[in-house]
Amino acid sequence: MSGLTRNRRNAMIGGVCSGIAKNFGWSATATRVVYVLLSIMSVAFPGILVYLILWLVLPWDDA
Repeated sequence: MSGLTRNRRNAMIGGVCSGIAKNFGWSATATRVVYVLLSIMSVAFPGILVYLILWLVLPWDDA
């Protein structure tokens, strides 16, 4: 594993969820759905803030 990166090929907004899915071998669509559901249903999980931070911190992948 070379580390967590954003995925250019399957990006919808910033490539964060598709990068996480690629890193762990998960479906990008399922990762997005779970992320959105967690963000909406849990007050303790500040999904938008976490997404923005990851968008700024994670580099693009090389592929």
